[in-house]
Amino acid sequence: MRIGVLCSGGDSPGMNAAIRGAVLRGVDVHGFEMIGFVDGWSGFHNGDTVPLDRSAVQGISPLGGVFLGTSRVAPFSGRPGEKIDLSEFKAKMASYGLDGFMLIGGNGTQTVASILASHDINVVGLPKTIDNDLAATDYTFGFDTAVSVAAEAIDRLRTTGDSHRRCMVLEVMGRDVGWIALHAGMAGGAQAMLVPEFPESIEQISEWVTSVRDRGRSALIVVAEGFKLSGESEATTREGLDGFGRPRLGGIAEVLAPMIEEHTGIETRATVLGYVQRGGSPTAFDRVLATRTGTAAADAVLRGEWGTMAGLHGDRIDMVPLADAVGILKTVPGDRYAEARLSFG
Repeated sequence: MRIGVLCSGGDSPGMNAAIRGAVLRGVDVHGFEMIGFVDGWSGFHNGDTVPLDRSAVQGISPLGGVFLGTSRVAPFSGRPGEKIDLSEFKAKMASYGLDGFMLIGGNGTQTVASILASHDINVVGLPKTIDNDLAATDYTFGFDTAVSVAAEAIDRLRTTGDSHRRCMVLEVMGRDVGWIALHAGMAGGAQAMLVPEFPESIEQISEWVTSVRDRGRSALIVVAEGFKLSGESEATTREGLDGFGRPRLGGIAEVLAPMIEEHTGIETRATVLGYVQRGGSPTAFDRVLATRTGTAAADAVLRGEWGTMAGLHGDRIDMVPLADAVGILKTVPGDRYAEARLSFG
């Protein structure tokens, strides 16, 4: 059996470990032949491949990024709502002699995987995203690393905030969901975590900051990039579009900081963590989760469980239908936010 391995979307810590797990199980145990496409679907279109075997993946689990490369190049043409013609895609797949794909990526990639599966193309999904917004899995690899980096940033910002009696506002990633902000804020003891799912007013945020000052502390606020103040319909954006043609988010911390200072009289500074959250070596948790995900995906291929994704449920890796994993974001539940909000300020 000949399997193509491909990464798509943004990089995420743990992708190398996932590839290694899939190759060691798929090639050494099951006897598959596996090839990797360089830079995602770009490599598929351009014939840029590398053979994947034990020697190709040795020592890559601790490494950040992904050695195959990744991109946001589309696998096939067509617009949303249009009927998709995959005849050219299938011909290209046949030219490689492929029996199926392992696709490593987040919501966009797994949505593509679901489309391919609905057109009788053999595919298995491996979920990665630092945002942790994929349904049908408890955690995606990359999330724990992003949270750990953000929590360390909180620890460092707190010392300078305390030294100068300043309020510090840390902006983390999270276009549509606030999992990183919520978990990092809890880990770092932040005084408030502002997430896209639940708008708050500047008056309420300022009240929390003032409450902290009145206790003799300096407030630290964690805000997801997609957070909106109450009454706002759009998130704060920078110039340009992202790889999916969406407005590029960012800068909400720089908007909030002067507003907080104006309302409270407390000197306030903003820090945007940015791509640091996605870079560097994955945590041990992400390495283990990614390796187990790759192993489970290879086993699923052997069993012919196409059209599925490897999802974490408790301590088990289960293969779940791709249709259950895409089409809806896994957002922060109201009760989880309400529980955390009781301790704000």
